[in-house]
Amino acid sequence: MKKLAVVAFGGNALLRGNQKGTIDEQEANAYAACENLTKLMERNYNIVVTHGNGPQVGNILLANTAGNKLYGIPDMPLDISVAYSQGFIGYVIEQQLRNVLMAKDMDRDIISIITQVLVNKDDPAFDNPTKPIGPFYTKDEAEKLTMESGSVYKEDARGRGWRKVVASPTPLVIFNRQSIEKIAREGHIVIAVGGGGIPCFYIESNKLQGIDAVIDKDLASSLLASQIRADKLFILTDVPKVCLNYNTPQEKTLDKMTIAEAKRYLSEGQFGEGSMAPKILAAVHFVERSGKDTIITEANLLGVDNGGTRVTIV
Repeated sequence: MKKLAVVAFGGNALLRGNQKGTIDEQEANAYAACENLTKLMERNYNIVVTHGNGPQVGNILLANTAGNKLYGIPDMPLDISVAYSQGFIGYVIEQQLRNVLMAKDMDRDIISIITQVLVNKDDPAFDNPTKPIGPFYTKDEAEKLTMESGSVYKEDARGRGWRKVVASPTPLVIFNRQSIEKIAREGHIVIAVGGGGIPCFYIESNKLQGIDAVIDKDLASSLLASQIRADKLFILTDVPKVCLNYNTPQEKTLDKMTIAEAKRYLSEGQFGEGSMAPKILAAVHFVERSGKDTIITEANLLGVDNGGTRVTIV
C-alpha cells in the first residue's frame, strides 16, 4: 500500500528573490522543483502538493493598485488576490509537473483544487500583522510606502530588506479535505491549499465570506496533512537543514529535532518570525497531531536518505 506525503513548496519554488518574475522564470523554477517530486513517487508515495504565494500575491496587489490608479479598475481585496494566485500558480505547477512526468515516461493525473480555509474573524493576528508578502524594499522605501498607504512593513530577519506584512490568522478547517485525500490515495497528484488557502469566515451561521488576510502555507499544510492522515510532511525551504544561530559564527545545522527541542528553540527566538519559525511550528503541529515525522529541507534533497532536518516525537 502506498504512503501519502504532503509536500509544501515555498513561494521561492517559483519566484526567487533576484528575479523579475517573468513567466519563463517561474516555469523554469517550477520544472526544477517538480523534478524532485518524482524521487518520492519512486519511493512509493502518493503526493499532495501545497505551495506558497508570498512573492506572487504581493505582485498581484501591486498590479491591482496600479490598475486602480491609472484606469479606475476596482481594487480587489486580499482574499481575491490569494484566489488569483492559487489559480495561476496551480496551473504553472500542474503544467511543469506534467512535463516532468512525460519526460520520465510516468503517467499520473494532476488536479489543482482552489481551496478555502476557515479562520476566526476575531483571531488576534488581525491586531498584529506578521505575514510577509511582495517584494523587498529599503528602509526609506518602506517608510514612504507606509506614509502613502498605511500598510505595515517589517525588516526581514535575514537582512534582505523591508517587506509588507499582513494578518496571518490560524487555519481551522480545510474545505474539501475529504476529496483531496480520496483523489490522492487513488494515485493522482493533488495541488491544494495554495498560499495557505483562501481565508474565509462565517459572517452568519450558514454564510461564508472572504477576509483580508494571508494564512501561513506551512501551518495550513500541516493541518491538511494531519486531516488527510498523511504519513509524512515535507516542508521545503531554501536551506538544506534547519540551523541554530543562523548566519553567525556559531551557526549549527540540525539533523534531527524532537518536538520538545523545537519548542525550546522557538521560545529562545532561534528562528525568524517571517521565515523559519512558522515552518518549525507547522512541523511541531503535524508531529503532535499524527505521531509521524516532518522533514524540513530544500527541494533537491527530497527523498534523499538523511536529507534535511527531521522533526520527531522523541
